[in-house]
Amino acid sequence: MGACFVRRAPQHIPNNVLLVVALKKFYYITLLRDPVSRYLSEWRHVQRGATWKTSLHMCDGRTPTPQELPSCYEGSDWSGCTLQQFMDCPYNLANNRQVRMLADLSLVGCYNMSTLPEKKRAQILLESAKKNLRDMAFFGLTEFQRKTQYLFERTFRLRFIRPFVQYNSTRAAGVDLDEGTIRHIEELNELDMRLYDYAKDLFQQRYMYKHMLERREQRMLLLRGRAAPHGMSRDEGGEGTARLPTEDYMNQIVSGW
Repeated sequence: MGACFVRRAPQHIPNNVLLVVALKKFYYITLLRDPVSRYLSEWRHVQRGATWKTSLHMCDGRTPTPQELPSCYEGSDWSGCTLQQFMDCPYNLANNRQVRMLADLSLVGCYNMSTLPEKKRAQILLESAKKNLRDMAFFGLTEFQRKTQYLFERTFRLRFIRPFVQYNSTRAAGVDLDEGTIRHIEELNELDMRLYDYAKDLFQQRYMYKHMLERREQRMLLLRGRAAPHGMSRDEGGEGTARLPTEDYMNQIVSGW
């Protein structure tokens, strides 16, 4: 869900210079995916024998007890499990995984489900996930590869060698489901569904904001190449007057960029 992005430190620093402050700057980034597709993809992964046994699930300095986080299966793995079995396990960490991995679990007592009522716990987790998503330097959406590339490149001022390709033929896409099963998966991942709706809106706003800045810069470059009409400054009227977002908007949409 998350990753650290590091700009390479310059290699030409003289040996006699003492570096008091580290030159590397870290950015947290993530990619979100349509919750139903993500859930089906994880099921397929588990069905082939994948496990997360090495994950400690550390929270507030400790790992959850077996009572707080029971296993969905006995044995070494859950290979061969059916989708129905996958959905039926109430302790399945695939449920709302994106919210849980983005949220601050210490706000709700980590994996101890008895500290808060279920609805209160869910609301706190969702709001925490939204906040942490807003505060990330960058996030992308798997379903919008080209826009994700555009935002990444303009956020970090880097360029990829090749354009991103949108692959829609995934293992999840190959699963034939009826409407009832899809609705059940959506219910199991209600928080992820709400987070993804929020993320799509925020993603689109960030994309439009960056796109607007790029168009504005291009217009300004064109305007510099020709004289303004007599009696009219270059900033009055015309295409060069694209309005920047208000301070409130910038704080909410591009905070920390």
